[in-house]
Amino acid sequence: MNRRRIALATVAAACVQGLAGCALPPVDAARPGWNGRLSVRIDSDPPQSFSAGFELQGDALQGRLALFSPLGSTLAELLWAPESARLLSNGQDRTFPSLDALTRDAVGTALPVAALFAWLRGQPADFAPWQVSVEDRGAGRLQARRALPAPAVEMRLILD
Repeated sequence: MNRRRIALATVAAACVQGLAGCALPPVDAARPGWNGRLSVRIDSDPPQSFSAGFELQGDALQGRLALFSPLGSTLAELLWAPESARLLSNGQDRTFPSLDALTRDAVGTALPVAALFAWLRGQPADFAPWQVSVEDRGAGRLQARRALPAPAVEMRLILD
């Protein structure tokens, strides 16, 4: 009887999740993925900085970026597809027209999440005005900077 309840609860949860109106298709687990630590520093007034563990899946067109606290709890999840992006954080589910609009709203400036896929593959993708250093990619490190437009931003990733 207990197994039956667990199975029923699992199916019910899947159905509810399916009916919840996620306009974005699920991320294909067969696509490449990366995980590690991410830090962002924004030279705004006042300056902002944050760091978190991350898990990145998908590609520039459709993907998922999950951010984790040092203890492993999920801080936020970003999901995107060609015509929309979602931010799941603090029990809220917010929809945006694009990934740039989502990051602009969340941190005050657009972050090059879509360009990360090329950079993580060691390709110095032209994503002006961002400058990326992929020389340490073999050591699992990536650094991207943007001086203009203000505010200046620096992103660092360390892959596990």
